[in-house]
Amino acid sequence: MNKGIPLIVSGPSGCGKDTLLRVLFEKYPQVKFSISAVTRPKRGSDTEDGKYRFVTREQFEQMLRDDELLEHNEYVGNYYGTPRQPVSDAVNNGSDIVLEIDVNGAAQIREKLPEAVSVFIMPPSMDSLRGRLTGRGTEASEVVEQRLAQAISEIGRAGEYDYIVINDDLQTAADEIYSILTAEKAKYKNNKNFINEVLNNA
Repeated sequence: MNKGIPLIVSGPSGCGKDTLLRVLFEKYPQVKFSISAVTRPKRGSDTEDGKYRFVTREQFEQMLRDDELLEHNEYVGNYYGTPRQPVSDAVNNGSDIVLEIDVNGAAQIREKLPEAVSVFIMPPSMDSLRGRLTGRGTEASEVVEQRLAQAISEIGRAGEYDYIVINDDLQTAADEIYSILTAEKAKYKNNKNFINEVLNNA
């Protein structure tokens, strides 16, 4: 059995990444999602089977000491990280798994998981990005400008990624991500074991 593909997905705030991934998982339910470990308190909409696994700060720091995380960061006093074992289990079982990570976390994962494939989600234009951020209507204008500046900084690092997907149409973008997984699985390096099995039974 061939291994699955660990797929890093990053993109700036306002690029529609969360909505795009929701469409991807609806269309292709065989693709798994890597659940992050976090130390922040649960919010009303949070569930244990959602995006996060909630742990104590002590548990998280023990995970760090035991090298159980592919990447981690600290934000507003809380830890966030990607547990290694669920990703390893999915890949070894032949399942593709998406790791939704920011650009800094992606760089950490590439060091520990060099076989990972990476995709950067781009907005169709800066006007579109600005419209999505201001359209939320929940943040002050200076906060929106800060988010735009951060987005520009992150877009400047898109060259670190293997693939670029422009999120202009959700269905098309989801299909493009799945096509990347399909193409990666067809590469020779991901089929060496299968080829050797065939030759050994010749």
